[in-house]
Order: sequence, then structure tokens, then C-alpha cells
Amino acid sequence: MDAEKPRESCLVSAAAEHAARCSVRPECVGDMPGEQQQQQEPELSHRHIRFVDGSGSSNEADKESESSCSPDVDVPGDQQQLVGPQLKLLPMNDQIRELQTIIRDRTTSRGDFVFSADRLIRLVVEEGLNQLPYTECTVTTPTGYKYEGVKFEKGNCGVSIMRSGEAMEQGLRDCCRSIRIGKILIQSDEETQRAKVYYAKFPPDIYRRKVLLMYPILSTGNTVIEAVKVLIEHGVQPACIILLSLFSTPHGAISIIQEFPDITILTTEVHPVAPTHFGQKYFGTD
Repeated sequence: MDAEKPRESCLVSAAAEHAARCSVRPECVGDMPGEQQQQQEPELSHRHIRFVDGSGSSNEADKESESSCSPDVDVPGDQQQLVGPQLKLLPMNDQIRELQTIIRDRTTSRGDFVFSADRLIRLVVEEGLNQLPYTECTVTTPTGYKYEGVKFEKGNCGVSIMRSGEAMEQGLRDCCRSIRIGKILIQSDEETQRAKVYYAKFPPDIYRRKVLLMYPILSTGNTVIEAVKVLIEHGVQPACIILLSLFSTPHGAISIIQEFPDITILTTEVHPVAPTHFGQKYFGTD
């Protein structure tokens, strides 16, 4: 036991000497044996965009996250109440942000543009399918286990607004192999510059279906408004329409929701500047 005392006294002396040398460096305090250094974790900045929920949230963390991501939803404060829960945004992450960046970059090659656009379309379509009705069901696994799950309800269809909307058709077919897809052709009248419907073809029972309306870029919203009017003429209720888009301007989203308050809009970004070159770049006509 006596042999351990010189060793202990040496450790104490060394610790005292080390503390004296570090007295002008606060970061060194806590380096002494047996003392744990406490470090404050840096505050992380939340960039996730949550779905717009009119019911509000009682969770303070959710509220902080929603408020911190408001720059990604670039809608003027006096107009945010005009959007409401009808506008839904994909939760933002670095993968989606990169795809948006590639699509917006004017130096992007057409091959990279189409590849990135198809990936982003698939993400939007997958989330759009989550907005459709499901029913509970029970299945039996190969081991004989009863599994409680859900199944997709029948009675849905897609409608693409030609031409750029056709870019989203394959993404929908990849998720729903047998889904029926209608088409609408709307162009601006050369004299009045107003959107005019030139062609429309839908499933005969579209009035009984949920409709995934596909149009990647919402700029003014005029084209979509005319398309929805055509669907209403065929018996489709606005509440049964889910608009799938990649990019939207605040003006476009607000115009559509003001005209049809019951419609649902699903997009990845609301920004004053929309990549209006999407159709030309995707189909190689730029």
C-alpha cells in the first residue's frame, strides 16, 4: 500500500501542473483524469417541410420545425390563409433538393434532366397514392401467419394535361400497372391568349373515380383551372381530384385553390420562379 502513495502523489502533481498550464484555455478544463468534459451539442437547423395541416399541432417540436421551414414555402404572409390544408408539400430532404437543383440548372444535360425528373416524379406519384383511399384486409403468409394490412381501393384513374403532363404517366404506371389514364390538351388561343381545351378523352365512368391530375409545373394555374372545369363537366367532383405537380408558384397554387377550394394539390416546392422550360427540356424540343 505504501508503494502506491508515491505514484498517487505524482498523478496529483501532474494533474495540478496540467491545470495550471491550461488556466488560460477554458477548453482544457475537464482533461484531468476522472473528470468528464461536458459539451453543448450544436443546435440543428430543421429544413424538413411538413404537410400543411389546418388542424394545427400540439407538439412544440413540430411547430418549431414547421416555422423553420417557412422559407421553402414562399407564399406571402397575407396570402397563406388562402392556401390552407389543400396544398401539401413533400417533406424536404437533401435528395429532393438535389433533384430540384439539377432540374433548375441550365447547364444540365438532357439525359441527366430526364433521369432526375423521373426520380422526382416517382416520389410525387408515390405520395399521391397515399392520398387515395385504402381498406383494411387480412392476408395469410407462407408460414400460415395472419397479417393485418391494407389494400388499395379500386376506382382510381390518372389524367395528364398534354404535353408536359405526359412525362408523369410512366411514373404512375410504374406504381399502378393497370391504372387507366385519360388526356386533356389545352393550349393558349392565339387571339385571346386564354387557355382553350382542344381535346379530352377520359374513362367513361370517370365520374365515379378518384382522379390523379398530372401537370408538372404550376405557373399561372390557368391551364389546370381549365382542365378541372372539363373534369367537372364530366361529373368529377373537385374533392375527388388530386393534382400532382413538381413545382408551383404561389400565384398558381392560390389561383387554383381559390377557384376550387376542395381540390388537393401535391407538389415538392412553392417558389416564385418555376422551371417553365420543363416540357421542352424533357421531350428534347428546347
